[in-house]
Amino acid sequence: MDKKIILLLLFCYLCHSCAEKDKDEDDGCTWKTKVVNVSAYNSVHWQTDEEPSVAAWGDTLLPGMKAIAVSRDLLDLGLEQGSHVKIQGLDGFYTVMDKMHSRWKNKIDIYMGTDIAKARKWGRKKLKIKYRVKRETNTDNE
Repeated sequence: MDKKIILLLLFCYLCHSCAEKDKDEDDGCTWKTKVVNVSAYNSVHWQTDEEPSVAAWGDTLLPGMKAIAVSRDLLDLGLEQGSHVKIQGLDGFYTVMDKMHSRWKNKIDIYMGTDIAKARKWGRKKLKIKYRVKRETNTDNE
């Protein structure tokens, strides 16, 4: 079996097990919700750049992955590379693996491999997402 496929399967398994952890467990994280604009994108050069399968942080995107790109303003809210996201109406968790151009605000794009028809059919929606962030701690000594 190809080494890339083995690594991809291992990555997917680890992401799934982390995302499915007992949500009541106190691991220093909390779930937040937000309504965002949601569209879809593909690994094609005219939608991305000359390396359409390489995301902004250098991750390789492969068809079938549950990956999303986020607008840069969402990075400040804790939706950083590797964050797990639940998207209203979709099964499972998606992983933040890409980021968008700074012109986009309050937006995520769902990665749909090379299936352009599927991405066009998805269109644009306004949906609620849930995402995990580290719980803020009070560092004031008052």
